[in-house]
This record gives sequence, structure tokens and C-alpha cells, in this order.
Amino acid sequence: MATHPQSPRSDTPLYRRLARQLQERIDAGTYPAGARLPSEPELSAEFGVNRLTVRQAVAELERAAVLEIRRGVGTFVRPPAVRISITVDPRSQRVDLGSVHTALPPERDEDVPGAVEGDGEYVVAARPVAGSAEDDEAARQLGRAVEELSRVDTVIRLGGRARVVSSYWVPSGPLEAELVRPGRAGNMVLDLARAAGVELEYDWRAFGAIGADLADAELLGVPPGTPLLVREGVSCTPDGAPALYVRRRIDGSSARFVLHYRDRSPGV
Repeated sequence: MATHPQSPRSDTPLYRRLARQLQERIDAGTYPAGARLPSEPELSAEFGVNRLTVRQAVAELERAAVLEIRRGVGTFVRPPAVRISITVDPRSQRVDLGSVHTALPPERDEDVPGAVEGDGEYVVAARPVAGSAEDDEAARQLGRAVEELSRVDTVIRLGGRARVVSSYWVPSGPLEAELVRPGRAGNMVLDLARAAGVELEYDWRAFGAIGADLADAELLGVPPGTPLLVREGVSCTPDGAPALYVRRRIDGSSARFVLHYRDRSPGV
């Protein structure tokens, strides 16, 4: 017997009612994370709808990052998103330790929910600074000419997949080849500070949102246009000289920013 999708609103499209019912089954564990969804013909017969309606419902859930369509293989339930809390505490986090330190504290990776072997920050490339809009903004923020800057891009992996794409600009000549070797693991903020022989402090940070361009979508493994959180800003030396401009693009489905306004030191 067919199970017809139910909805309190008669004007809700049939495919959306079906999507909600499939979502309810996923939430209830009927289709657990990693499970393969029944085929289009099976869902069509079970719910008494045509295959186009099933296809539209599945596409709706794919856009909501609930399902993953693997062409030629099937449709699978995505695991719950790994939540990345990037803490910004204006009273106690003056020194810039980099987002890897916040997301994956050294020597405590095993305490991070969802952390797996291979998580961390990895160099993608040392891109030429050629006067793009981003390069021009970095030059403006650092108070230098574009040709005086070096740039390196990285990805941060958490929970077994890329979650963050970061671009760093520094006012120095070509960076050491080993520092920017593609695939090298480390903490780029700390590595750049060591290479320059300085300590970095936060100057300012701003937050925004964009759609993933083709390059970021490929690095993050998401469709172009996927919402990304943007965290950008300048870090400076203790005497206030701008020394690094960073622009992070973060998969918006798996991250949040936390601002603490009270001292969170032990015992307080």
C-alpha cells in the first residue's frame, strides 16, 4: 500500500511534502547516516508518486546537505556535520595562534569530537601575487605595494574532510620553498611568524559570507555557490606594524564563531 506524503498545508508542493517525510525518517534513524536510500522506483511505489516527484524531493534534500547523490552508485544519507567552534575572546586571546590551534588544540586532538587521523592544516600552493582584487585588498591592509607581498593558500581538514580554505599574505620576499611546499602540514600562522622572527597579535577581524567560487568549491568538495563563512583580518607585531593579512573561507554548514565577553581563565 502506498504511503502518501502528508502536510498540514495543502498548497505545499508534493515533492516538498515527500522531502519532509524522508527527512523525518532520517531524523528517526530509519535511514541512518551512511545508509543508501531506496531507489527512485521503490520510493515512487511506496509513496504513490511519480519518479519526477521523487527526484525533486531528493534534490531538495541534497541542497540541504542531508543526502549525497553518487552518480551511478545511489543516494546516501550524509553523516552529521562536524561542528567547528572558532573561539574569539577579546579579553584573553590577544596572541594570534592560528585557527588550527583553536579547532585542533595541540596534544588534545583525541578530545575534539569527530577528529580523525590526518586532520590539520595543509599547504595548497604559494600563489603569485598578481594584482587580483584580493591581492589589492591585502596590499591596502598591509600598507605595502602588491609586488612586495608573498601569498600562500592552505586547507584545514577536520573530521576527515576539508572545511576551511585560507589565504595568507605577508610583506616579505619569496617564502622558503619548504614552508610553502604543497602538502606540507603545519600551522601556517605560527610558521609564518617563525619564518619572519616575530610574534603575531590580533589587530582586527571581520566576518561575512559569500558563495563558493569554482576554486574554493573544488578544494572544499562542495558545489559552487555553497554558502561560506568568511573570517578575514590583519595580525600585527607587538609594536603594531601590520605583518599578516588572512582571509579564511569556511564551509558554512560545519562552523560557528563564538565570542566570549567574560574572562574564561581557570577558576573564574
